[in-house]
Amino acid sequence: MADTASILIVDDDEDVLLAARLLLQQHYCTVHTESDPTRLPVVLDRELFDVVLLDMNFAEGRSHGEEGFRWLDYVHSRDPDAVVILITAYGDVELAVRAIKQGATDFVLKPWQNEKLLATVSSAVALRASRREVEHLRTRQGALHEELLQPFRDIIGPSAQMRRVLDMIRKVAATDANILILGENGTGKELIARAIHRESHRLHDVFLSVDMGAISETLFESEMFGYVKGAFTDARQDRAGRFELAMGGTLFLDEIGNLSLPLQAKLLTVLQNRQVTRLGASRSTPIDIRLICATNMPLHDMVGSRTFRQDLLYRMNTVEIYIPALRDRPEDIPPLVEHFLAVYCRKYKKEAKFVSPATMVVLERHAWPGNVRELQHAVERAVILSEGNVLEPGDFFLPSTALAAADEPASAGSNLDHIEKEAIRRVLRKHNGNISLAAEELGLTRTSLYRRLKKYNL
Repeated sequence: MADTASILIVDDDEDVLLAARLLLQQHYCTVHTESDPTRLPVVLDRELFDVVLLDMNFAEGRSHGEEGFRWLDYVHSRDPDAVVILITAYGDVELAVRAIKQGATDFVLKPWQNEKLLATVSSAVALRASRREVEHLRTRQGALHEELLQPFRDIIGPSAQMRRVLDMIRKVAATDANILILGENGTGKELIARAIHRESHRLHDVFLSVDMGAISETLFESEMFGYVKGAFTDARQDRAGRFELAMGGTLFLDEIGNLSLPLQAKLLTVLQNRQVTRLGASRSTPIDIRLICATNMPLHDMVGSRTFRQDLLYRMNTVEIYIPALRDRPEDIPPLVEHFLAVYCRKYKKEAKFVSPATMVVLERHAWPGNVRELQHAVERAVILSEGNVLEPGDFFLPSTALAAADEPASAGSNLDHIEKEAIRRVLRKHNGNISLAAEELGLTRTSLYRRLKKYNL
């Protein structure tokens, strides 16, 4: 099967064009020939070519190759990544070498050997494909980098508690102060750590996350501090530890409360001296890192019970940030639900889904012991398994106690009718009274919305 690459051949010799076209058409889908180089602007406007084969001399009797250099420059001015192969006579080899220095990819001699021409064109096609892939990856990386640099893009929560957390991040990020992040599992401690890194002067360097609870006692020193060849039986080569790998960037030590007292002492020594010694090494390496630690354990109580070193705690928490549990900030649940719905509908290629007002009441009243992570998984599961576009309480597979809470009688300020009325009023205000848009966002038909407007006298 012919390669999908497109080839352009530019030469004033019709015999050369015919021979090249007949050969290359057996291997490539598109082979375009042009005898007049002045038509290059028109040809290149019409089509993008993977490889251009370009003659060095076009005027009869000329052999200095200046026309070839001029058209080579022109092709590269149109496409800096263009792959150009020069076609030259035996006497023009020095000119071809000069042209390669000016950006040509390769050259073929006239008369050519078919196998040599095919090999040269094949390599050029592969080069063009690799350049396109590199450019694609560079573009994607740039887009992702720009997206990541948006301040607090993944931290969702309008509550006063989360606004205080964001305000703390803004204050401490620009410094190199050690940070201790406290909070229950699933509250987003690593998310906060990454936000601090992105807002710091180290944002272009590495962010290295280490789960301290997953490193065994016997591997702690080799994993964290590294080792030299021969330090122990399986040390077949030098290896840097996590501290060295994070040089210049941020080292995030999660679940720091799981460290035993002996390991706490080793960690404290490194933090105090700001240098690390690999296992088996005789010299230490200075370290330049931003340290952020996190735990769901009560470190201050552990200091009192002598299970966590007080001097290590002081060394880690120049600034302490507490992430409140989701049950303590229920006003953050609706925007989180909307965010996760959008993420997972897009991920699983589902039509947009919405949460009914009654369902939102259930979600807001649920305790969420797993915090934001539990909510995220519940929304993902609901998106995957639900059949309709409006999610009801049963779509979230919550405990029966949570579902029953929605049916319990409540005060006038918090009963379901009042909440539904306020939800409708808020959405109508958002869409300036447009019934169609409001009904779509609420997951209702226009008729159902009109019935509710009449019911609530809106």
